[in-house]
Amino acid sequence: MDNAAHPPRWTWQHGGVTAATHSTLFPRVPDTADAVLDGLDPEQREVATALHGPVCVLAGAGTGKTRAITHRIAYGVRAGILQPTSVLAVTFTNRAAGEMRGRLRQLGATGVQARTFHSAALRQLQYFWPKAVGGQLPRLVERKIQLVAEAAAACRIRLDRNELRDVTGEIEWSKVTQTVPADYAAAAAKAGRDIPRAAAEISQLYAAYEDIKRDRTVIDFEDVLLLAVGILQDRHDIAEQVRSQYQHFVVDEYQDVSPLQQRLLELWLGDRDSLCVVGDASQTIYSFTGATPDHLLNFRTHHPGATVVKLVRDYRSTPQVVHLANGLLAQARGRAADHRLALVSQRDPGPDPVYTEYADEPAEAEGAARRIRALLSDGVPASDMAVLFRTNSQSEIYEQALADAGIPYQLRGAERFFERTEVREAGAALRGAARFGGNDALLDDVVDLPSQVRAVLSTKGWTTTPPAGSGAVRDRWESLAALVRLAEDFAGASPEATLADLVAELDERAAAQHAPTVQGVTLASLHAAKGLEWDAVFLVGLAEGMMPITYARTDEQVEEERRLLYVGVTRARAHLFLSWALSRSPGGRAGRRASRFLDGLRPGSGTAAGARTEGGAGGIERGTGGVSDRGAARGHRRGARSPARCRVCGRTLTEAGEMKLMRCEDCPSDMDEGLYERLIEWRSEQARALGQPPFCVFTDKTLIAIAEAVPEDEGELARIPGVGARKLNRFGADVLSMCAGQELATGGQAN
Repeated sequence: MDNAAHPPRWTWQHGGVTAATHSTLFPRVPDTADAVLDGLDPEQREVATALHGPVCVLAGAGTGKTRAITHRIAYGVRAGILQPTSVLAVTFTNRAAGEMRGRLRQLGATGVQARTFHSAALRQLQYFWPKAVGGQLPRLVERKIQLVAEAAAACRIRLDRNELRDVTGEIEWSKVTQTVPADYAAAAAKAGRDIPRAAAEISQLYAAYEDIKRDRTVIDFEDVLLLAVGILQDRHDIAEQVRSQYQHFVVDEYQDVSPLQQRLLELWLGDRDSLCVVGDASQTIYSFTGATPDHLLNFRTHHPGATVVKLVRDYRSTPQVVHLANGLLAQARGRAADHRLALVSQRDPGPDPVYTEYADEPAEAEGAARRIRALLSDGVPASDMAVLFRTNSQSEIYEQALADAGIPYQLRGAERFFERTEVREAGAALRGAARFGGNDALLDDVVDLPSQVRAVLSTKGWTTTPPAGSGAVRDRWESLAALVRLAEDFAGASPEATLADLVAELDERAAAQHAPTVQGVTLASLHAAKGLEWDAVFLVGLAEGMMPITYARTDEQVEEERRLLYVGVTRARAHLFLSWALSRSPGGRAGRRASRFLDGLRPGSGTAAGARTEGGAGGIERGTGGVSDRGAARGHRRGARSPARCRVCGRTLTEAGEMKLMRCEDCPSDMDEGLYERLIEWRSEQARALGQPPFCVFTDKTLIAIAEAVPEDEGELARIPGVGARKLNRFGADVLSMCAGQELATGGQAN
């Protein structure tokens, strides 16, 4: 088959890169402009060669849109049609901008500016502020929530933590939609927003927040865009200077632009039409922040002569995954659905999606951990797997399940890679070794770059074999191992590269927050997973009330939830697992049902157009504690264990925390305070020895339950929720000894 139909696959994940083939990670710079086009499929080539006039690229998930637009810029630069310094490529995250800059550099198109909207606007503000306003640009406040809290105090309005976060979100939405405090109530009502407080209160808080910023001469991220728009509107000389600098614009993820970002783009363009936009209305999932696909969907109306190219060849996912994704959108309604793209997989067939129903959420988490363990045994790397959920609050139970199974994991959206202590220390050590060059005794007789890096990082804790278990020690090793792998790939692509070259590469990646891949299963919300991909994806918690989320009430909100699930499905390359639980807690009322979005797609849920998959539709499996979907739920519930009851008042318990205590939260406790303190101290020692967070040993609720029950033997200890067979074997002797009032050897067992 023609190579153009199967371009080399790029895989960017966790903010980092893994290569399907060695040449696609750090590929050789093409010799000529025409060589830039090698390996592109016909539609990607059409994008790359459409260098004049407005261009609209409608690109489905996994179709190589970043490849197409970076090759477009590189082809234009290498052919002498575009001047690199006159091109501004805009995207939505620093990671994506860093990825774009890296690819352009590999294609020989250096000098092109690839930035986020905020980064580009801030750079222009810093340059033009002395001329337009005078003095220095006000200080940028990165976290506005503290100022919102001060505004609430000034207004004498009490906000709890969640309300504080939600009010901050409303202020951000107001600013990106260019809504002033006085107009907030009307604008929120028109948009159908589900607001956390009375509209009048939010308007008052918004106004007070703006007053505090003004008094302190500080600005926030939204102000960066607002001020840039204001200067370009009011100062035509500055606007013309910007337009003379940038002649050609490329905007990625165009379905996510806000009205404010669109206005800034229009001011950058002026009356020109040298614009290329790329997007997919079916991946609009940020409308709560002011994003709207209208600009993408209206592009051809505003630019009647625009070149429109559709990318539908999916190089990421198997036909089974693609078929489910297409079936999900086939049931969608609304304007975005009317413009959906039917993807066509370019990969060989793979396994069918697996649907599993569980009795409760802990069983669902344990089931996911078992499947992950099986995939690890089959050779799927931990870094190529992800567990995706609707809300961040669902993360903890999966952290616990993976920790119990001894599976390393990482939280997406947690501490940035280059801000980790061990990474900063490693960077300093590598920088020092590069500065000393051949005079560093550590590097005597070490010639190749990877060996030099391994030698340097061995002084920081890296070893050839990983430490056992998970937790802080393993996390540190994984960070250093990621740097070693990056050095190996870098040297493979550039055999003459020196340690100084690698340090420069790391500095550039750090500036763009473009991290290498860390080995560990990713835990992330569906929103945080946008733009990433894995070999195996677990979509969990797919029950009504969570997917769609309970506060999605309007048709538009429900359809955005469907698009969010679509984004989750299309993150999977081959293995896709979809699951839900009938109740929240063990023994709870099994009143939940699977998400309506799966109706007609999963077996036994009715039929829908396109619901069958090639090679079979896959089956709904019986998970541990779970049931099949074909009428077995009632029988399973009849045979389920009796509901958990409070040992003090006898009330049926439904909350997980109460079930661990075996009593209602407000029922009197007969806890042995001394035993509890000893358990807490012992748990800290165990956690340090194992390199795990304390809750991975036992949660606070489990320790309270132990201190209240004071079990005398393994049978009594095993009956306490949170003490499974694995923990009983590992920690049971220590716990029972403490319950009996016996002293432990220093450090306990920690086996």
